[in-house]
Amino acid sequence: MSVLIVGATGTLGRQVTRRALDEGYEVRCLVRNPRKATFLKEWGAELVTGNLCTPDSLPKVLEGVTAVIDAATARATDSLTIRQVDWDGKVNLIQAAKTAGIDRYIFFSILDAEKFPNVPLMDIKACTEKFLAQSGLKYTILRPCGFLQGLIGQYAIPILENQSVWVMGDTAPIAYMDTIDIAKFAVRALKVPETEGKAFPVVGSRAWGAEEIIQLCERLSGREAKVSRMPIGVLRGIQRVARFFQWTLNVADRLAFTEVVATGKSLNASMDDVYETFGLDRKDMTTLESYMQDYFSRIMKKLKEVEFAQAEAKKKQEKKKKKTYPRF
Repeated sequence: MSVLIVGATGTLGRQVTRRALDEGYEVRCLVRNPRKATFLKEWGAELVTGNLCTPDSLPKVLEGVTAVIDAATARATDSLTIRQVDWDGKVNLIQAAKTAGIDRYIFFSILDAEKFPNVPLMDIKACTEKFLAQSGLKYTILRPCGFLQGLIGQYAIPILENQSVWVMGDTAPIAYMDTIDIAKFAVRALKVPETEGKAFPVVGSRAWGAEEIIQLCERLSGREAKVSRMPIGVLRGIQRVARFFQWTLNVADRLAFTEVVATGKSLNASMDDVYETFGLDRKDMTTLESYMQDYFSRIMKKLKEVEFAQAEAKKKQEKKKKKTYPRF
């Protein structure tokens, strides 16, 4: 089976690519800039140049492909807006896939997207789900709600560098999941007919609040966090200002996502039936505790090595000074 992976250079997309290659699939990656995706080629994937927002580029990209795994989304720094990439682009891709006779289409949405019509990305994801369901394609929709990888920059690094960890008030606990594990569900769906025409939550073992994550990081690092609290009203004000400028529209739309976590309602779902349907074992999935423990174990070991090397260098420098300036 030949699989086209869209969004392959992203945090999730690269793990989907790696998983599909490891399982023996012929993998093709749609990229806008091949130079930024050379690592995918080194892994064994075929790179094809195209753009979701350029419909004429898609038919050639889909030639010989039997399945699509769609992990693309607009980034805050993109010149294109969320609507252009996550709606217009996805409509283009789904229509092109239908015309090309693609056998399977795996789409990444967001958990509870339909509950937040006033949040641009959530509303677009919910609309795309409906459009895909009506397309006639054999589809599977996966709904994660947060990546473990994002917690390193948000919590771990600021604590290690004695910088502020920014949190809002009573934010919603989130069931984060490792992108490596999310990729397992995406690739597995290609082999499981029972996943066709259905949507599934793909979330971690339990939901974690910001305070719980901070406490875990403090315990594992042995350092105290400097917590700074950002009122939701301030973020809303920043969002309104950002919407005035074309070049900050994506930032504004991303900030709107704070309305999701500001509800205080947990972003989580039962995974019992999901594991059974996909034939995967929850024991093989990475928990937030083990993910953070592994990270801090590696980084603290590295820091000790650096501190030891610095201490040894200082000793050598002092000995050298003594030899250069002998005492009488």
